[in-house]
Formats: sequence, structure tokens, C-alpha cells
Amino acid sequence: MQSLMSEPPKCCICLEEFSNPASLPCGHCFCLGCIGEYWRIQGSCQCPLCKAFFPTRPQLKTEQTLLPGRRTEEADMPLKAGEVLCDFCPGKHRAVKSCLECLASYCDTHLEPHYRSEDLGRHLLISVVKNLEDSVCRLHGKQLNRFCRSDQTCICAMCSQTEHRGHHIISINNEATKKKVKLKRRRMKLQQVIQERLSRVEKIKLSLDLSGENPKDAWTQNKELIRQLEEEISELQSRNTELEQLSQTEDDLHFLQVCVIAGSQ
Repeated sequence: MQSLMSEPPKCCICLEEFSNPASLPCGHCFCLGCIGEYWRIQGSCQCPLCKAFFPTRPQLKTEQTLLPGRRTEEADMPLKAGEVLCDFCPGKHRAVKSCLECLASYCDTHLEPHYRSEDLGRHLLISVVKNLEDSVCRLHGKQLNRFCRSDQTCICAMCSQTEHRGHHIISINNEATKKKVKLKRRRMKLQQVIQERLSRVEKIKLSLDLSGENPKDAWTQNKELIRQLEEEISELQSRNTELEQLSQTEDDLHFLQVCVIAGSQ
């Protein structure tokens, strides 16, 4: 049985093996990303363990020699659906955070300055998004995290207190959930219409096979009707595929933005 003493050291914030360990002046060590996020959320520089308070952001000592192969192994793994590449990596590693101030996405290594620098530490970091410019309010430069149902548009927190003050406003996630439920009902009705058209075509073709002495004349008479029905079926199936792809959109903001554009056309 492996001794507890032989287990690799772990960060007490994420409870996982250290990723780019960083030591504080008090001596405690954390993942650079973990302590950087902790300070950003808390709004002050304090050790999570001993509660030592630092009036200014301290110089962190990183120990990149620990777990040297882990960064390479993670970087070499193929990108999964929805993952984004770092904007500054020559080797194109996957990004772990996006910055709304810099309008860029960063891997662990290139994100370091945002956790080391006091000025960059004030920037708003969010989960990685593909189209970063589309996630920021063009008027206020803030993250689009609300939806105005009155105007059917995505807005930021500042918009809700100014241009959209008094409007019916809910979170992006709640609105996306509501719209996805409606989208599912719409697809079910669409599939029902498709099935009805297919059944009608089959009935017409079957009646032609049993039409008696002049099947050629009967076919000529119904040929145009069958053609029209098959065109309708093709268009309905194409629309159903579009709605299915839209319903599978994981990014709620992007999903709503597409819905708003589609609704205005």
C-alpha cells in the first residue's frame, strides 16, 4: 500500500496536484491560477490558510520544476468541442480563461501576468468563450450576462441600470433555458408536420398502384402534387436540422444572440 507521504503534493484550494505552484511570503503554496482567482474574488490579498494579509499584491515565487511533464501532456491532448486556443501560444495550447479587458484568451502560462501584476489583477476574467468580442457590451465594455425581455436583447449590468432601467430583465442562463424549452416544442410540432407530409405522399403513391386500368394517367395527374409535397418535406427537414443544431449550442449567450438575429429576420 502506497504511503501517504509518497503522494504528490496538492493545492488546498482546488484539492488537486499543483499546476504551476506559487509560494506566498508566508510560506504557503498554491496553484498560481487558484491563488490568483482567490484574490480576485475576495478583493484582497490574503493567505487562505494562515490569513496573513498583504496590503499590496506580493511577488509570488513560482516553482515550475514541479510536475514538469504535466503541462506538456495536457498541451498535447487534442482540443475538445467548445475549447479555445490561447491567443499568445506559438504552440497553440488550450486557453483556460478569457479576459474582458484585454479581449483575449490565455493558457495557464500566458495567464500568469494577470495573477502576478496588481494592475492586470483587476481585469475581469471569465470562462473561455470563442467569440470574445460578442460577449462584451459595445456601449459599456462589460460582460453581457443579462437578457432584456422587453427589448429582446443581451445586455450588461450597467445597461440594466441605465438604458434598460425598469425593463423585464433576467439572467442569460434563465432566458436560454426558457427559449430551449420553446425550441424543443417547436421541433416536435415540425417533426409532426414532416410525418404528416410523408404519410400523405405514401398514400397517394399507394392509391396510384391500385388505381385500375390507367395508372399512367393517374400518375400524370398526381405527379405535380407529389413534387410539391416532397419539396415541402425537404424544406421542413432542413429547418428541423437547423433547429436541432441551434438547440445543441452550449454557450447560452451565443445561443440567445443567434435566436435574436433569427427572430429579427
